[in-house]
Amino acid sequence: MLGLSGGELILIAVVALVLFGANKIPTFMKGLGQGIKEFKKASGDVQNELERAMHEEPPRRPSPPPAAAQPAPAAPASAQPAPAPKA
Repeated sequence: MLGLSGGELILIAVVALVLFGANKIPTFMKGLGQGIKEFKKASGDVQNELERAMHEEPPRRPSPPPAAAQPAPAAPASAQPAPAPKA
């Protein structure tokens, strides 16, 4: 557990009792437990998402368009400028 012996844990508990009082310790421990629970849930969700992403196939890139084998379409006759009138 963090390398603490039994005596050190008792000392920490006594210091917490003196600092926070007997009434606040259960509330403090409840909040600590809920925080640890939320952290474990979040880390599990991240781990599951990473595993799912690793097993998923990567998205396929669209194939490039074929080379310009066809000639470009000619402009319609109405789009060509009218010849200048002769003087």
